[in-house]
Amino acid sequence: MLQPKKVKFRRQQKGRMKGNAQRGHELAFGSFGIKSLQTKWITGRQIEAARVAVTRYMQRQGQIWIRIFPDKPITKKPAEVRMGKGKGSPEGFVAPVTPGRILIECDGVSFEIAKEALRLAAQKLPVTTKFIVRRDFVESTNA
Repeated sequence: MLQPKKVKFRRQQKGRMKGNAQRGHELAFGSFGIKSLQTKWITGRQIEAARVAVTRYMQRQGQIWIRIFPDKPITKKPAEVRMGKGKGSPEGFVAPVTPGRILIECDGVSFEIAKEALRLAAQKLPVTTKFIVRRDFVESTNA
């Protein structure tokens, strides 16, 4: 499961996720990708499930890039605990995602394979996504 090796502070405030993605909103590595259309927290487990879905469908051909990393610690209090008595203990890590953020990119496979693989990945994620293609992409005839 994805999580940081070391964190400076164990607990973090929730924060607010207003507006669209200011960075990570354009394809940087691959020719195809999925772009978030919603604001949500995505856990390491969800990212891993999406990664497995893509690699299984692509049968380990081509290449994928995961453009988000869960580095925000989330705390939880135990069940049936009264109010007060401080903040809960860290439970896991999430990646805050805003609209426009590229989540996964892939390359080295045909358009149809990439579209289906990323569709399967999008089903594993809690956000609605959009399939995007690099602007200068041209389908080669021998692939």
